Amino acid sequence: MVDEKKFMQAGLLKPGKYVLIDGEVCQVKTTEKSKPGKHGSAKVRIVAFNIFTNQKRGLLKGTDVEVEVPLVLKSSGQVVAVVGNIVQIMDTETYETHEAPKTEFALVSGDEVEYQKYGGAVKINRKK
Repeated sequence: MVDEKKFMQAGLLKPGKYVLIDGEVCQVKTTEKSKPGKHGSAKVRIVAFNIFTNQKRGLLKGTDVEVEVPLVLKSSGQVVAVVGNIVQIMDTETYETHEAPKTEFALVSGDEVEYQKYGGAVKINRKK
């Protein structure tokens, strides 16, 4: 499966949107635009956090430069098993199974959850 993405001008990114920074899916927290200088173009400074590891990332680009915006799959699933620090989830529509790291909230087999997926990375967002 090919990871789907689109392109967008860096200056149009808003907080809450996703962006690929060094191949990692990040959610934009803040954007700060600078005015064009005498010999340069306007720039945007983006602060974002990796949605799977919560690691802080920064990006500095010209406002008219194209950046990659990942199309992150959001879906519902059911917990099949909890094995150590891994939670196995079955998608309720496609019946595919995925493995996600254990979350801060307690999960048992049969629980309904919402999750995000991009590439091989899966994150459980909340328990329904």
